[in-house]
Amino acid sequence: MSTLFEPWKLGRIELANRVVMAPMTRNRADVAGVLPDSAATYYAQRAGAGLIVTEGTQPSAAAQGYPGTPGLHTDDQEKAWSRVADAVHAAGGRIFCQLMHTGRICHESLIPADAQVVAPSAVRADVEVARADGVMVPAPEPVALDQAGIAQVIEDFAAAAARAVRAGLDGVELHGANGYLLHQFLSPGTNVRTDAYGGSPENRARFVVEVTAAVADRIGADRVGLRISPGGQFNDMADKGNEDTYLALAEALAPLRPAYLHTLRRRSSPLHTELRRRWPTTYVLNTGYLGGSELDDVAPLVGAETDLVSVGRLFISNPDLVRRWREDIPRAEWDESTFYTPGDAGYTDYPSWQGSDA
Repeated sequence: MSTLFEPWKLGRIELANRVVMAPMTRNRADVAGVLPDSAATYYAQRAGAGLIVTEGTQPSAAAQGYPGTPGLHTDDQEKAWSRVADAVHAAGGRIFCQLMHTGRICHESLIPADAQVVAPSAVRADVEVARADGVMVPAPEPVALDQAGIAQVIEDFAAAAARAVRAGLDGVELHGANGYLLHQFLSPGTNVRTDAYGGSPENRARFVVEVTAAVADRIGADRVGLRISPGGQFNDMADKGNEDTYLALAEALAPLRPAYLHTLRRRSSPLHTELRRRWPTTYVLNTGYLGGSELDDVAPLVGAETDLVSVGRLFISNPDLVRRWREDIPRAEWDESTFYTPGDAGYTDYPSWQGSDA
């Protein structure tokens, strides 16, 4: 298990250990997409992770899909992220910002009046989405992105990545998982295009490749990670039997040498083994959906199946999780009722371990 606690070189930065804090939506931003000052405290408390990947962050006002999620496309948003970066670095940590365009998982009330709910194809998600007031309603039918729209989204990602680096964050993770826009392009269930962005594994992978390449060109490939969820069904995705698309994606991205590939393991272990074999840099595995994310579950994977392992909810209630694992300190339980609620309750009030009397 000591391998889990060994350092690791990730792109241009050194990680203190092989544990990644997985991205988790917390819905604490204001209506302008600006994080509160307490966000700096929240992330700094968890700086014992080798790498923190932040909550999903919209690269443009048109990319937002949930109330309370932060952005990285205005100066005020950038200043808030700068406070986060400074606090994490002061605590000895490393942090990447996850950039997320929700695509068809969006309601019109959350985006500007002149924007549209978009996707690769006009395929409506059979789910409910949140309005700006938090009320859940059926997802709208999205508008299929045209070439100009695709180019704009790519530029939005690149511009947000540049802001992330300017704010002092160590890099960005592109959210290509969980049924959001990049994943929608990868899946034949949501991508029924017949142009250069659909119809074959290579074409379905093209948009994600172009986004990654544009971001890498703007900030350096060694500052860019990509998260994927092969076979994922969340947000009404039909992505089973789509292994060839992910292999084509890995093959196309390999020459760029991004910092890492972050994969949600779920039930496709043979595919993950092949992806790791083909991937030229760091491979990150998230096992949360297997039902096991404690030390005995994740430690054996490091070196055998992956380079780094990412863990989510345990970091919410255990800001010092890596220390607790290393020293066999009991873990605190999380309060799921506060995962997405405003304020500091369930956010910054989980204490680090102070001993048996804490």
